[in-house]
Amino acid sequence: MRHVAALAGVGIKTVSRVMNDEPGVSEATRQRVLGASQQLNYQLDMAAGSLRRTGRQTLSVGLLLPSVANPFSSEIHRAMEDTLAARGIAVFAASLDDDPEREKALVSAFLGRRVDGLVLTPIARSQAYAIPEHSRDLPMVFIDREPVGIEADAVVTDNAVGAARAAAHLLAHGHTRLAYLGDRTDIQTARERRRGFIEELGRAGQPTAAVPIREGLHDEESARKAALEILKAENPPTAIFSSQNLVTFGVMRALKELGASRRVALVGFDDFTLADMMEPGITVIAQHPERIGELAAERLLARIDGDSSAPQTYVVPSELIQRGSGELPPPAG
Repeated sequence: MRHVAALAGVGIKTVSRVMNDEPGVSEATRQRVLGASQQLNYQLDMAAGSLRRTGRQTLSVGLLLPSVANPFSSEIHRAMEDTLAARGIAVFAASLDDDPEREKALVSAFLGRRVDGLVLTPIARSQAYAIPEHSRDLPMVFIDREPVGIEADAVVTDNAVGAARAAAHLLAHGHTRLAYLGDRTDIQTARERRRGFIEELGRAGQPTAAVPIREGLHDEESARKAALEILKAENPPTAIFSSQNLVTFGVMRALKELGASRRVALVGFDDFTLADMMEPGITVIAQHPERIGELAAERLLARIDGDSSAPQTYVVPSELIQRGSGELPPPAG
């Protein structure tokens, strides 16, 4: 409320009168206050205010994930539940579908339900819209992607480092014609993985301008079509790096359709169930979503308990798991 008052140039009591529709405020002042509250995305919540004044908690937190159906997201969810259950705290999860407007709407919805904290995977260009609530000591922890426009704890994977490790691994097995298939370029992790992969090729002296790059692949089918396109081209790649698990699934389907599963090397970012049961097994740069979820829950609890130290970004290392697909050599000659 103090932020609304400052922006509107009035006192906090005036803001309270306007928000509670009380008399004694001029129409011009009322419009300034309403405009400021809309600009700051401020919503009066009497119940939440009462909880804060009495020090009570709702024993619930909100978790916003790209998609609760994605195995990576579901493992984070479960790890948070396991960690927070010891404190009797319930985790309510929702899917963002990597939609910036949905992110803002869901944050607002969770705030309206008076959660004690938020853990979210950001997709909007900036999370500055959440500053008013964050400034009122609502703990927030960002996962998988770092926030923009707001200072808060974040728990992420070493995306660029992991992607560079994938490139180095394929180069070490003799490949010089590598392709990159990636997610949407407005997603921070996708940009970092592309950067790590391309920079490693450059360090190895490979001509990066000639690397086939297909981006904007956000589901299995679009990845399958992109993989088929580059594999059917003249002088196709002998190795592919797929930078997200759904993209990996699409590449696997394309390789199977072309009977190329044992001819074209593949390294995917993200591990997945039954990856070791494929023929050949799928080599991956494995994240550790269970550790990401656990650490995010621990940081949120620390903030709820009053930790006022400066926000930090915690990096969970990825891991190269060799299973066969990433160790295939290029064709002779």
